[in-house]
Amino acid sequence: MTSSTQDRRRGAALAVLCAMALMIVLDSTIVAVAVPAIQTDLGFSSAGVAWVVNGYLVGFAGLLLLAGRLGDLVGARLVFLVGLVVFTAASLLCGLASTAPLLVAGRFVQGIGGALASAVIFSLIVRLYPEPAAQARAIGVYSFTQAGGAAAGFVAGGLLTEAAGWPWIFLVNVPIGAAVLVAALRVVPREAGLGLGAGLDVPGAVLITAGLSLGVYAIVDGMVWSGAVAVLLIAGFLIRQRYARRPLIPLAVLRRPWLLATSAALVLIFATGMGFQFVNALFLQRVLGLDAIGTGLAFLPTPIVIGAMSLFVAPRVTGRYGARPVLLAGLGVLAAGLLLFSRVPVEARYAIDVLPPLVIMGLGIGVVIPAIIMLAMTGAEPRETGLVSGLANTAQQAGAALGLAVLAVVAARVTDSRVAAGVAEVAALRDGYGRAYLTAAAFVLGALLIGVFLLRRPAAASGSGSGEAGRGLPADGAGPGDLDRPLVAGAATAGAATAGAAAGRDVRCDPAAAAEAVAFEPPLCRQ
Repeated sequence: MTSSTQDRRRGAALAVLCAMALMIVLDSTIVAVAVPAIQTDLGFSSAGVAWVVNGYLVGFAGLLLLAGRLGDLVGARLVFLVGLVVFTAASLLCGLASTAPLLVAGRFVQGIGGALASAVIFSLIVRLYPEPAAQARAIGVYSFTQAGGAAAGFVAGGLLTEAAGWPWIFLVNVPIGAAVLVAALRVVPREAGLGLGAGLDVPGAVLITAGLSLGVYAIVDGMVWSGAVAVLLIAGFLIRQRYARRPLIPLAVLRRPWLLATSAALVLIFATGMGFQFVNALFLQRVLGLDAIGTGLAFLPTPIVIGAMSLFVAPRVTGRYGARPVLLAGLGVLAAGLLLFSRVPVEARYAIDVLPPLVIMGLGIGVVIPAIIMLAMTGAEPRETGLVSGLANTAQQAGAALGLAVLAVVAARVTDSRVAAGVAEVAALRDGYGRAYLTAAAFVLGALLIGVFLLRRPAAASGSGSGEAGRGLPADGAGPGDLDRPLVAGAATAGAATAGAAAGRDVRCDPAAAAEAVAFEPPLCRQ
């Protein structure tokens, strides 16, 4: 196969993966705009309507870790296809739902399908594009798709809700899903997994799936008992993995400090993004008085800026300065945007008071997301990419649930207290949402501190075939500052720690090893 033919096939496969990711992000943004209409039509209570979002999150987050591991065992392509079918069928169920419980059930199943597909997308991209430069561009395209989907979702959500009714925000996924399935069967490459015997621990799978689902449920519904049960289930899973003959997830993977730190950062970053999205939709409608279409259009600048940054700017600056500095700078910009939003007055003018912080937040998010994804995938061996991808996605969805729950509660409590003090309702709502924006800025500060203090040294490779963590990159000349160096050929990689480094080759002066090096160990030799 010629190089140009291979590039075309990889490009087609990437397009299919991005199309599925587009469906998922479209779904989340469209639903955010349509929540008020759904609440009115199906009779949801003010608290209950959050389950239109939370039902999806519980199913999604609960299965991500298992789905990622299944991608390693049975093949990422198969897991992706099954997830695509389930997501599309559940979208049809949601569109036809005539009662609140049926819609929530459909959203839960939709979350399961989304988890199966999403958990292996990063893994498939990393395997399609092992070269650092190509991989950075592919992740930039993926991030651009996410931002483009958000932009289209906000507008499409308003248009569909106003013109055709809220059921069509789900039904729109059906023809898209069918087309993506046909294309995926043709262009996504087949691959052999490790086999179910390599780690299908059924009791462990049940424990971790139930534990994560209950944990997300505890976050979004504030149920202490479910949180306690979730902790027990997850503890039982860890004990099971310690003694299982063929563990679902080797504990050595979960002990890696780098993986834990990037996962924590992902939780906080996506808590900010999802929580802001939900709260800001309410702010635009309840404080500024916009309708569904106006809300979608008002949101539009942020995803447009995110898309431009992730596609055109992020790969360049990450390649030149390194992923860690870009992450830290982007988090600072994001925090600035949130602080500006917290000061928006009741009688706000969109162009002066709302648009600038939306653009600033887009500038920050546009470089933060690609950078943290690269960091999260760094250090994973090829046989672990599905698992690490699942962990990254689990952290994202746990963060989304956390952000949604915490910011909604903060906004509601501040608003209630202000109303009780005699403040006008609109002003009280503004105060509540302003406090929520400040809380989101605190999440960003937490992620920034993780980046400064815990992401100072490259991830350790787990070794070739050993299944144990701990072998790091070459120590000579390596130090905390290495994370701040640019990549060779101006590209950042989200790929695995290399076989070359694990084998002891000097990645600083060996071009072949350098081409495989992790994102933050660029070659120091100059040709």
